[in-house]
Amino acid sequence: MTKYALQEKYEKEKKEEVKKQDEEDKNKVRAENLSEESLKKLPDPSGWRILVLPFEPRDKTKGGIIIAQESLDKLRIATNCGYVIKVGPLAYKDEEKFYTGPWCKKGDWVIFARYAGSRLPIEGGEVRLLNDDEVLGTIDNPEDILHHI
Repeated sequence: MTKYALQEKYEKEKKEEVKKQDEEDKNKVRAENLSEESLKKLPDPSGWRILVLPFEPRDKTKGGIIIAQESLDKLRIATNCGYVIKVGPLAYKDEEKFYTGPWCKKGDWVIFARYAGSRLPIEGGEVRLLNDDEVLGTIDNPEDILHHI
């Protein structure tokens, strides 16, 4: 098989680009990147609060198409989903209010109102502290509701 210098250069640049993108993804706080060490650094919710990591849309499609920054910003604002990281000790303990049981648990993807909770900036993103009754629903995968990508 004949290899040309330009082809080799292209393949080398592509590998470097993929490696760079992987490094950037590791620095972003995403549900799939959470480790025990990073969980220890996050605040523990007190009382009836829930610590949620907002969904961060990917900046590249599976096919390798880069999504425009403007579209990503719109998605961040429009997407009101998050991954439940920690649940406070009193969350869902009020049996009169939550007589059917907890609305969510650690590890669930939840939907919440756009301005719900307190935003806490952290390295690589942000987390939100929601009250237990601010959860509007649960979903299996937040990418299922993003139809406009």
